Amino acid sequence: MIKSLKPILLVALFSIVISCNDNSKSIDKLKSSIENQISKIDGDVAVAFLDLSDANNQVFINVDEKFHAASTMKVPVMIELYKQQAEGKLNLNDSILLKNQFKSIVDGSLYSMDIGEDSDDVIYSKIGMQQKMYDLMYSMIILSSNLATNVLIEVVDAKKTTATMRTLGADKIQVLRGVEDMKAYEQGLSNSTTANDLLMIMKAIATGKAGTKEATEKMIAILKDQKWNDMIPKYLPKGVEVAHKTGSITGVHHDAAIVFHPNGKKYVLVLLSKNLKDFDKGTDQLAQISKSIYDFMN
Repeated sequence: MIKSLKPILLVALFSIVISCNDNSKSIDKLKSSIENQISKIDGDVAVAFLDLSDANNQVFINVDEKFHAASTMKVPVMIELYKQQAEGKLNLNDSILLKNQFKSIVDGSLYSMDIGEDSDDVIYSKIGMQQKMYDLMYSMIILSSNLATNVLIEVVDAKKTTATMRTLGADKIQVLRGVEDMKAYEQGLSNSTTANDLLMIMKAIATGKAGTKEATEKMIAILKDQKWNDMIPKYLPKGVEVAHKTGSITGVHHDAAIVFHPNGKKYVLVLLSKNLKDFDKGTDQLAQISKSIYDFMN
């Protein structure tokens, strides 16, 4: 009986080795394809991809390079809001005054947000009124409201937000300030991140480690409602769920996502770019990289 099992075990072992080799070749082919796509983008790009069901399926390209965080820093703010709610420091159902006056981190001088520079203009009609913190957080994520972001950063504190990211394994991301603090910007004091850090943050949300089970489920639901979908979701089949946050400023366009594949698997994908000579073309090329990874997951 034992002798008859030996050939079966050898065949099984051989099959596993072949499968591992095939998988390695497949990943190498995917990385090579992505590198070729990146070479055609007139700008600097970082890609971080991780299959949450098989850690062997990963592609890391320029993942430790520093980028202006743009609006991707709003995800850490959301995580910190839920963390402080769990600690009893705030209640997202409570209301706070919506104001448009903030202090520069440079010298404490006051500045205001410009409706023309914001992606959520409706919220400006509510200045001077009480607004539920949850509603401000929702607008901060799905519409990337800068005004809502600045109000909420004052509530949770930028330094505490950065410290929480460290506990999630994001070692380099810096949440220093709110949006449109021009004095800080001129002195080089901007929110920054790496593709690896955003990967760790989105992975923590996807795996329920960025807060309580209930909180992370709510974070994912909010991220799925994202209104700006011109990068990671753009070329994916209709109906594919993508929980993500974009960010853009001049020459910069990012997207960080948890993609829920119809086959039941999910993966984290972060695409960062800077120095884009042609913003629209670069965005479309990055969207094509997203499609390549989706097809690989098939």
